[in-house]
Amino acid sequence: MALSLIYQTFIIVLLLTFSFGPAFFALINTGIRHGHRTASLLAVGVVLSDFVVCILIIFLVHFGATNFIQDEKSQRFMGILAGIILIVFGALHFREPVENGKDATIEIKVPSANMMVFKGFFLNSLNPTVWLLWLGNVTAVGKTLSYSIFKMIVYFSITLGLVLLVEIGKVSVANKLKKILTAKIMHRVNVVTGCLLMVFGVALIYNHFFEH
Repeated sequence: MALSLIYQTFIIVLLLTFSFGPAFFALINTGIRHGHRTASLLAVGVVLSDFVVCILIIFLVHFGATNFIQDEKSQRFMGILAGIILIVFGALHFREPVENGKDATIEIKVPSANMMVFKGFFLNSLNPTVWLLWLGNVTAVGKTLSYSIFKMIVYFSITLGLVLLVEIGKVSVANKLKKILTAKIMHRVNVVTGCLLMVFGVALIYNHFFEH
């Protein structure tokens, strides 16, 4: 049982921290632009979202009420809403830098702590893939833990604590890159991130609207 849980923990941490989705690119971009502290707050929002989704699914699985997650209409609504939000977030990355003299340094207003946590939470929560991923995680781990609500909450709390540590380490590396990047390159990184977020948004809308 212990070896099984260790293996499952490794897989979950790997999936959550290195899946190349919207949250991944938003974290890296924020670490480069605003520094370690601000990006860490975004990571807190993402992990907090994972925790809330996880707890909800634990209770839904316990009471046998997971149909709405797998329901086509629910997935369609969440997919389109998430797509619109990602496109808006992506578009905001296209704001022109403020030039200051010959060096064209960027004057960046650092977002508030609440704003970053809020952004991370909703960027993650509204992604239908996250809900399906957690449904799979809870189902797999639930079998090992005999679907005990208390044991699953303790297990996933510890696992998400590890995820947060890895996320903070990730944004720390991104923050160090800031020291070697010019203002022009940083702006290009911002534009690329915006494009990627918009592509994710369009893909979500297409997959949950035009393909149905």
